[in-house]
Amino acid sequence: MFSPALPIKAYIATGITDMRKSINGLSIIVADQLELDPLSGHLFAFCNRSRNIVKILYWDRTGFCLWHKRLEKDKFQWPQTEAEVFAVHGHELAWLLDGLSLQQDEAHRQLSYEIMV
Repeated sequence: MFSPALPIKAYIATGITDMRKSINGLSIIVADQLELDPLSGHLFAFCNRSRNIVKILYWDRTGFCLWHKRLEKDKFQWPQTEAEVFAVHGHELAWLLDGLSLQQDEAHRQLSYEIMV
């Protein structure tokens, strides 16, 4: 599906999504509620009330793809915020799918340096 190392833009739909929705229903949510472009190629992630199912919708050049993961045990640490949607990097989405929180205090921080001439 994607590699966390790639510069992928992913959007997390906070709150609860009805997992009976498929491609058409989720693409309408992206366009109408989240006011984003479902044809952009970005990933749009949704989670159910029980936090044990995630669906990710994305456009792949010739059509929509829908990725679905159901946990048999445990729950996803899905973020709960005031905003309906927020952007994350690919590695942060991978954290969520691995059962981790977006707040990884022990993760390596990104460094930036300037070359002094």
